[in-house]
Amino acid sequence: MIISSRREAVLLFAGDTLCFIVSLWFALFMRFGSMPSVSLFVDHVVPFFLLFVVWVFVFFVAGLYEKHTMMLKSRLPTIIFNTQVTNSLLAVMFFYLIPYFGITPKTILFIYLAISFVSLLTWRMYGPELLGVKKKEQAILIGSGEEMKELRDEVNSNSRYDLFFSSCIDVEAVNSLDFQEEILKKVYSENIHVIAVDLKNEKIEPILPNLYNLIFSKVRFVDMYKIYEDIFDRVPLSLVKYNWFLENISVSTRITFDFIKRLFDIVVAGVLGVLSLAVYPFVFIAIKLDDFGPIFFAQERIGKNNKIIKIYKFRSMSVNEKEKITRIGPFLRKSRIDELPQLWNVLVGDISLIGPRPEMPNLVKLYEKEIPYYNIRHLITPGLSGWAQLYHKNPPKFDVGYDTTKTKLSYDLYYIKNRSIMLDFKIALKTVKAILSRSGV
Repeated sequence: MIISSRREAVLLFAGDTLCFIVSLWFALFMRFGSMPSVSLFVDHVVPFFLLFVVWVFVFFVAGLYEKHTMMLKSRLPTIIFNTQVTNSLLAVMFFYLIPYFGITPKTILFIYLAISFVSLLTWRMYGPELLGVKKKEQAILIGSGEEMKELRDEVNSNSRYDLFFSSCIDVEAVNSLDFQEEILKKVYSENIHVIAVDLKNEKIEPILPNLYNLIFSKVRFVDMYKIYEDIFDRVPLSLVKYNWFLENISVSTRITFDFIKRLFDIVVAGVLGVLSLAVYPFVFIAIKLDDFGPIFFAQERIGKNNKIIKIYKFRSMSVNEKEKITRIGPFLRKSRIDELPQLWNVLVGDISLIGPRPEMPNLVKLYEKEIPYYNIRHLITPGLSGWAQLYHKNPPKFDVGYDTTKTKLSYDLYYIKNRSIMLDFKIALKTVKAILSRSGV
């Protein structure tokens, strides 16, 4: 991948680890007023090493190793401060609940929080640039349509990418293209090392021999849509045609993946379902005191293979006035408590913990008529949370929204194409973070 987020993530991880260690050393120095001895440092670094592992995990959940957040400088102070507060609370619990190491470093933890915040923020703000990670390569973009413009604007306006498209060439005008003037001269005069090209477009064929010759000039070629998918975390819909599905979508049984996913659903939904029973009496009383109506609300949705399923929620709408939310409704929805009964839907296999959110039958009928390939999302089991719920900024709600649903479909297709245990794990962690931060899913 040209946008080298993996390389940068590894470097950031190494820098974060170094910041953790150096911050601990300085915290000990400030706490005791002198250079810490080797034995003192070792006494603290051994238990702290276990915490470093947990803290890096917290950083991962916070999105500090993702391409979309690692260099958003305006948000870094808040994100790092919140993660370090969380990490310090975890450290307090660790040392007090596990007194094996014989230390309860209250003062050191306080000093450490301040030092680590400054060191991590400084490293994240300036470290990668000083080390040359963000050195940009000049590139040419050859494509067409809104997605080409969207890709150009995103890459050229954001410092977190290691490309800059100095030229954009529309393949619609390729027949009138002077290859010598438009591409070849620019490759040498502007020191071009990368050309991102729409290889799926038939109109690109006349210049393919010329592009081939540039391989010997050490020019690298990359599929424009591969970069688009890596940056936006969704499949470009202009690319989605029958041949795309034949190449990328498979519904054949993945024994290992399907087994682990189903086992994960049963274990997690079972444990959470049993624990959530403690909440049921309080919800029961609150709903009954509100309007004396039924506790649960059942709604038909479309499941795997277009099968109609019923999902259950705690009722948050008034019985008498259909469009009115009950007094307890906003709290149930914001806290996601209203969705706890769906854990039993997961147990019986109607839905999974992770997957495209199931849609209502009446909306599915409309979307299947207006949005090509919409029914492909019903090839797999829908889920409580999914890729689109995390990354789609303006999702459609209960009203008909063709444009927003098309965008949502592009995220669903990304998940269907790339689904894996690791991707499900990432979605699960992000969902927990969204619920705890009350940003919703």
